[in-house]
Amino acid sequence: MACILVCDDERDIVRALRIYLLADNRDYRILEAFNGREALDLLAKNEVDLVLMDIMMPEMDGIEALCALRKTSDVPVILLTAKSEAEDKRMAFRLGADDYITKPFNKIEVAARVEYQLRRNSRRAAAAPAQPNLLRNGPIVVDDEGKRVTVDGAPISLTPTEYAILKLLTANAGTVFTLKEIYKQVWGSDPLGAESTVLVHIRHLREKIEIYPAKPRYLISVFGYGYKMEKLD
Repeated sequence: MACILVCDDERDIVRALRIYLLADNRDYRILEAFNGREALDLLAKNEVDLVLMDIMMPEMDGIEALCALRKTSDVPVILLTAKSEAEDKRMAFRLGADDYITKPFNKIEVAARVEYQLRRNSRRAAAAPAQPNLLRNGPIVVDDEGKRVTVDGAPISLTPTEYAILKLLTANAGTVFTLKEIYKQVWGSDPLGAESTVLVHIRHLREKIEIYPAKPRYLISVFGYGYKMEKLD
C-alpha cells in the first residue's frame, strides 16, 4: 500500500484531495499535514512514497519544506499552488519538485499524476540493480550507486529528475530522444501534453554541466527531433 502525504494549510483542500485519491477503490494510506513543519515531522516518522504539498503555507511554506526534504530524501514531490507563472514552475523544478499542479485542479488530473509518479518511482527502484553503477562520457561521470555526478572531476548537484534525465542520455550517448521519449523513460508514463516539462529540466541541466549553456557541448538539441548527449571520447 502506497503512503501519500498531503500537505496544505486549507483543511478543505486536504479533505478533498483525500477523497480524490481514495476514489475508485484506490488503496492508499493518506497522511495529513497543514504546514511544512508538520510535513517534515511526518516524513521523519513514516515511510512515505509521495508528497502532495502546497507552496503558500504559514510557519514553513512548501518551498522551504522541499529544500529541507531534498537534503535527505528523493521521495517524489508534487507541488500545489494557486500561481501559474512560468518562473514559479522553474523554481519548483530547480529545487527538486517532480511535478507541479496549479489550483484549482481537476480530480482526475491529480489522481493520474499521482499514479504516474508512484509507478515511475517503483519502476526506478525495480530497475536499479540491473543498471550499470558507473557511466562515463568524456568528462561526465554518473555514479549510479552513489547517485553522484561529476564533470571534469567537479561534483554537480542535481535534482532526482535532472539526474534521471542525465543518466538516460549519458547511458545512450549519441542517441537522439524526442521529448515524449524522454518523458516516458523518466516519468514512466505518456506525457499527455506535458512534454514542455522536459525542456525546463534540460535547461537546468545545461546551466549546471555546460561551461556555456547557450552554446552547449554535451546536451545537444537536434532540430525537429529532440535531444541527445554528444558522444565523447
